Amino acid sequence: MNEKDLDSSMNSYQEEQKPKGYITQLQWDMAIGLQQVDNLKPSKYLEQISEKNILGELTIKEVEQSLKEYYTTKEKGINHNELECDFVSMRIVKLLNQDNFELSVDYLKYIHKYLFQDVYEFAGEFRKIDFSKHEKILNNDSVAYGDSKTLNESLEYDISIEKEKDYKDMNIVEVIKNITDFTSSIWQVHPFREGNTRTTAVFIEKYLISLGYNVDNSLFKDKSVYFRNALVRSNYFNNYLNIKEDKTYLIKFYENLLLGKNNNLHSEDLIVKQLFWKKRKEVYYELCRWKINRTRG
Repeated sequence: MNEKDLDSSMNSYQEEQKPKGYITQLQWDMAIGLQQVDNLKPSKYLEQISEKNILGELTIKEVEQSLKEYYTTKEKGINHNELECDFVSMRIVKLLNQDNFELSVDYLKYIHKYLFQDVYEFAGEFRKIDFSKHEKILNNDSVAYGDSKTLNESLEYDISIEKEKDYKDMNIVEVIKNITDFTSSIWQVHPFREGNTRTTAVFIEKYLISLGYNVDNSLFKDKSVYFRNALVRSNYFNNYLNIKEDKTYLIKFYENLLLGKNNNLHSEDLIVKQLFWKKRKEVYYELCRWKINRTRG
């Protein structure tokens, strides 16, 4: 047996040794873990029926039907945060099992509509307003998101650039850099009113799979908040304080995701300290002015 055959044999053996439901477990880990970006947690009921799906006792269609029946017949008040977490998690798992992908704006909209069809009336629709979002790591400052008047054009441009790339001619370092750039660009547009990080994550996940890469879904189980904060850092700049976009944190995430590296991923490392120093100075000087005025009064 030559070296190539040996590698193939070992890979087959390793795949056979994976426990039943291994892939499904990873999918649920990603699906539920991604809800952490909006501080959502699953219901006890979803935990029970997702476990049955992992063990092969329920199909994903049966999980969907069970969820619908559970929330339809629920006697006590519905926890809408749990409802959103449950349905969006279930739909992520269903979507990851669909053998389809299209690198297009329409497919990005399809993902959003599919994931949030049970939650938002505007599922699959681009926002018509401009907004900002207060970020803890930015001391409540915000990323500059895409102009609501040019969302489609911005995404079409980003995707047209991506389509020109040939990943087969890249080494893995180049792959990670390009995927980082593409993910960051898509997310910065923020085309939807809600659910942008979850939609972007699933879109990129399916894109990577379509390119033939093995993706470590388990990373999203505990590091989804880090993933979102890394996207914030990759797009935030402040010319007044000389703060520039920093994609190194997102690169570390993708190194772990695609290479199995063990980079330390801690959200506290993404805090932009200069913004907090500035705030403290402003408070100090305001206090000084107040004391002076009080003395004069």
